[in-house]
Amino acid sequence: MAGRSPRSEKSVAKEKLELVEVSPRDGLQNEPEVVSTGHKLALIDHILAAGFARLEAGSFVNPKKVPQMADGPEVFAGLPKQSDATFIALALNLRGVERALEAGAKEINYVFCASDGFSIRNNGGTVEETFAVWPDVAAAAKAGGARLSATISTAFGCPFDGEVAVSQVARVAERCVGQDIFELALGDTIGVGAPSDVRERFRAVKAAIPPHIQLRAHFHNTRNTALANAVAAVEEGVRVLDGSLGGIGGCPFAPGAAGNVPTEDLAYMFARMGFDTGVDLDRAIEAAKFIGGVLGRQTPGMVSRAPKWPG
Repeated sequence: MAGRSPRSEKSVAKEKLELVEVSPRDGLQNEPEVVSTGHKLALIDHILAAGFARLEAGSFVNPKKVPQMADGPEVFAGLPKQSDATFIALALNLRGVERALEAGAKEINYVFCASDGFSIRNNGGTVEETFAVWPDVAAAAKAGGARLSATISTAFGCPFDGEVAVSQVARVAERCVGQDIFELALGDTIGVGAPSDVRERFRAVKAAIPPHIQLRAHFHNTRNTALANAVAAVEEGVRVLDGSLGGIGGCPFAPGAAGNVPTEDLAYMFARMGFDTGVDLDRAIEAAKFIGGVLGRQTPGMVSRAPKWPG
């Protein structure tokens, strides 16, 4: 039977797929016990050793509401100075952006919500109210030399308002790109989306924003749909996916929300599908086991529990 020669197969470059590691931030922000700064920095060392080029190192939010992230300045001060990786700081308001810039952040992920119920609890105001400061946020990031991205949380459903209309997600996306951002993410904060929802929402957002804006997806695995949703996002042209080693994480303001899609599961699956993620799977598994040891429990990720394949 005729087919490609091994030589011709090797000559075909694999398509790049970027995995953004969020375990130091989203992975740890909902833990009942505060993880030490030292353990966070050790986790980041493991992440870098596994080949990740971008990671969320911490957030600059109200330390009284999210004490797990109160050491953001100390984490950023302890990051390796010679690394080529990009360390992302998350913020919800202008003061958070200012604190992130003071800590040396060069990339800021600013979070909006698609629903008022969640926005009031998470961001301190309605969706419309939170956009009032958006021009000031963008100006501060630019003046501080940091590139800016935006995430739309509850883009697939809200724990307080229920279903979120696709048209509402598209409207929020249009508001986000009113400022100079390079990337826009849709977040399934409570893990209610299915692949059909992913396709519908990313298509609506792509129709509403300029084509040069990079798209990113952030899926929680509350109802065990995150891997399927990741495939659907990639089929819609998304080439940046968030993951959290071990599948840890959750939002303190989303009752019952489980962890993120496990990064090592994403890395295994998309490598088998022919993508180049740049991630060393063995080292990613080591990192997942490391943070599981720190937390003192078995983490939800499946690939880190399975026998190595091929053996």
